Amino acid sequence: MSSTPITKETYLEWYRSMLLMRKFEEKTGQLYGQQKIRGFCHLYIGQEAVMAGTMSVIKPEDSVITAYRDHAHALAKGVSADACMAEMFGKITGCSKGKGGSMHFFSKEHKMMGGHGIVGGQIPLGAGIAFAEKYLGNTNVNVCYMGDGAVRQGAFNETLNMAMTWKLPVIFVCENNGYAMGTSVARTTNMMDIYKMGHGFDMPSAAVDGMDVVAVHNAMDEAVQRARAGEGPTFLEIRTYRYKGHSMSDPAKYRTKEELEEFKGRDPLLSTKAAIVENKYADDAWFAEVDAEIKKIVEDSVKFAEESPYPDASEIYKDVYVQEDYPFIMD
Repeated sequence: MSSTPITKETYLEWYRSMLLMRKFEEKTGQLYGQQKIRGFCHLYIGQEAVMAGTMSVIKPEDSVITAYRDHAHALAKGVSADACMAEMFGKITGCSKGKGGSMHFFSKEHKMMGGHGIVGGQIPLGAGIAFAEKYLGNTNVNVCYMGDGAVRQGAFNETLNMAMTWKLPVIFVCENNGYAMGTSVARTTNMMDIYKMGHGFDMPSAAVDGMDVVAVHNAMDEAVQRARAGEGPTFLEIRTYRYKGHSMSDPAKYRTKEELEEFKGRDPLLSTKAAIVENKYADDAWFAEVDAEIKKIVEDSVKFAEESPYPDASEIYKDVYVQEDYPFIMD
């Protein structure tokens, strides 16, 4: 069970944060259809409880790193909707100065250590960040997210082995939404319980209901406690579901309407709202106020993005190296 209490305020923040993720992604999908957002775009709709349950446990000093379905991770970590939307528009005011787009949100200030396009590429990086935290002697942890397809990469096994050997303060989270692009987990492995892969390294591992924000909170809290105490990493398979396709170009014809409707019946946003109502934590007026607030935040982010300038052409030569006078640059 969680050592971080779940209070009325926790539930209200869960609802607000998940609503922001949901409405931001819905608006993103609309803008993509209008061709105001270009390139690849992967929406998080349905998976919001994973990030909400994480954020009610970790501290601002803790870092997160993920793959290319990264909008919600940045928003949850405190990156403004303005900076996120501007990034997708390719504007200089974006969180990655318009150079990353949808798949590469980054914020050093918020310890959002990037969305990464190479499948599984973020896994060893997450362990590296955790190694740095341990080397510096603090108690910060890294939460490293990946999809169910990424656990087939060799780097996954190599990293889990190293992290367990060195007892690194990292929580590996497989956001198992059932499909690696359009390929179901059942078609890629004989072992459907992905969390059991951690047992090969004697790593504490568990399956978690990713449609239940309370379950995510409790599992993450236990893992974070272990990491802060110097007891090493945890591997969590958080079983969630995306209501949209893998990306905006995916019609998702590989799954049935019945399956989709089943998971929509477990929508974490609706179940959290129901819990708030049942416990009388808020009334209709509060929900209306929050809905209006989130709607305005999203609308303002679009206005901000549209009115922001594109990067100057000279920006292509900046931020390539940390050291501006890097001595090995050749014209």
